Amino acid sequence: MIHSTLPRTARRTRARRASRILLALAAMAALLGVDVPDAAARPPLGVTAQALPGATVNRVGALFAGGQEGGHFCTAAVVHSEDGDVIATAAHCLENPGTILFAPGYRDGRAPYGFWKLTGTHVAPGWTDGQDPDDDIAFVTVAPVDGDGPAGAVEDLVGGFPVAAEQPDDAKATVIGYPRTLEAPLRCANATSLLSGTQRRIDCPDLTGGTSGSPWLVNGALAGVLGGYEGGGSVPEISYSAVLGDRALELYEEARS
Repeated sequence: MIHSTLPRTARRTRARRASRILLALAAMAALLGVDVPDAAARPPLGVTAQALPGATVNRVGALFAGGQEGGHFCTAAVVHSEDGDVIATAAHCLENPGTILFAPGYRDGRAPYGFWKLTGTHVAPGWTDGQDPDDDIAFVTVAPVDGDGPAGAVEDLVGGFPVAAEQPDDAKATVIGYPRTLEAPLRCANATSLLSGTQRRIDCPDLTGGTSGSPWLVNGALAGVLGGYEGGGSVPEISYSAVLGDRALELYEEARS
């Protein structure tokens, strides 16, 4: 173990400075509505742990089949739009969109921001015609369920992620998603790599069924969703996302306009 050789007064001064910096970061985060970068509260790269509530995590929600009683089966996230009503998920999660509800920030049986019904889906022809894994992404408009939760747009309540394409091959991504067997989201960050020119891979354990559609966040922007090759992965230790390209961006523009 290495002990500090600084005088005690110098160490105290440095500790006070560090404390002031953290307080300033916390105040700034409160004003901007973002998470404080607390390294101690986040797992190391490649380790999956429960995602603590916060501005980023609250933008991610569970997709339910026919209401809370039907159980959650996929994940989605709010993305920025002019009307504040767009979410992103995997196209393969939308076989029966008329019965699906979205619950942002869902945790331990509670939906603090209410349930939201799907009002319009935007999926590439490559998926609808042939389930092309390179088109396994969808942008969906939502509206509050009548009489449920607060009024207004979902983005007004939790904020929305920007959408960013053309990420570096080894970009570090954070994945946040809801396994079907858990009542709270998991979070894992790691460097990504390209399986092919159209599919991206990340090594993160325990991302089991239900995490399909989970956002892949790079520098706070949505750079993909869990899905694509093998439906997002055939083993929980390795997950995939279609690379966001021109077709995905066209869908996004359609949904948010």
